Amino acid sequence: MQWTSDGYVAVVSIYNYQKYRHIQAPGWKLGWVWAKKEIIWSMVGGQATEQGDCSQFKVNIPHCCKRDPTIVDLLPGTPYNMQIANCCKGGVLNSWVQDPANAVASFQISVGRSGTTNYTVKAPLNFTLKAPGPGYSCGVAHDVKPPTKFISQDGRRTTQAHVTWNVTCTYSQFVAQRAPTCCVSLSSFYNETIVNCPKCSCGCENNITRPGSCVEGNSPYLASVVNEPGKSSMATLVQCTPHMCPIRVHWHVKLNYREYWRVKITVTNWNYRMNYSQWNLVVQHPNFDEVTTIFSFNYKSLNPYGVINDTGMLWGIKYYNDLLMVAGPDGNVQSELLFRKDPSTFTFEKGWAFPRRIYFNGDSCVMPPPDAYPWLPNSSPVLKASSSLVIPIAIWTAFLFVSLSMY
Repeated sequence: MQWTSDGYVAVVSIYNYQKYRHIQAPGWKLGWVWAKKEIIWSMVGGQATEQGDCSQFKVNIPHCCKRDPTIVDLLPGTPYNMQIANCCKGGVLNSWVQDPANAVASFQISVGRSGTTNYTVKAPLNFTLKAPGPGYSCGVAHDVKPPTKFISQDGRRTTQAHVTWNVTCTYSQFVAQRAPTCCVSLSSFYNETIVNCPKCSCGCENNITRPGSCVEGNSPYLASVVNEPGKSSMATLVQCTPHMCPIRVHWHVKLNYREYWRVKITVTNWNYRMNYSQWNLVVQHPNFDEVTTIFSFNYKSLNPYGVINDTGMLWGIKYYNDLLMVAGPDGNVQSELLFRKDPSTFTFEKGWAFPRRIYFNGDSCVMPPPDAYPWLPNSSPVLKASSSLVIPIAIWTAFLFVSLSMY
């Protein structure tokens, strides 16, 4: 790869460095604005969604003439002569913790009308990333010194890009959607109270003034509503509930042993139009430093505060429960966690046994208010009383990097 007669060939790579947020189908869309009057002659491993007005070209027709192209990934099964490494996943990027090998996407682009030296070539402007909707804000492209180097497959030769630009895109849940997408309910063996998701956590049930905003699970017209013509398969259709969330996470304190205690986690999908593949949970609880066994889920400690291990990431086992099916009898996954008791901190009092914060696919879930937690009855013995219940809110900034290397 080298300079061309009127431009250059570049490889654009997208790295999803987010530990617990992935990009689901229909996948990412990367856009920018050309600094001059560049065109795209050809692409490998990706394609522009629109060709634009190329009427001034009579013989060799460019792949895209738009000043603000939008690029998407190619689908799995693309012919090999149209592929490059890390392409053709339909725009799906896994999270860095779950599957780092599939957290990268790449495509090759041949650019014309750009100049043919490091001094005449200009970086694209106004990068945008949709994954698949809004949520990401991208910065400006920065020069990387030294440029990217590439090692041959046999390891005996290294080549270097002429120019490398890096763009950082930051995710915000508030930019992505105004309403939350999940909620948490709680229960325990020592209290008959079941604390449901707070009412209107993700929206309020209002089928009278907004017909079709939800559907009753026992409705005889359920199938026809779910498969309504003209409705996108990505359009949310949830079961009518007081919380109106597509996802509910239930935390049940199940058993108490002499040296251990046991929790059951159930994730329920209330969305009739979406399967959640490669789903994950992030749970914050002070006893994660003493977790001993995770049944039927994968687990990794995130250690967001260095030596303090109070946050764990959970996700499904491949080909077993890594796919959370649409709402219905099979629309849930569940597991149990076994914790070792630390006599200096363990207690069932004042809601200590319940999580401080839960995230589903990177989105913060609505928690019940602390005063609604199932408390230990006054007559029950406790190992150690907790002086107060503190609900810390962890703020994590998610980064996604776009790297463009030009040869």
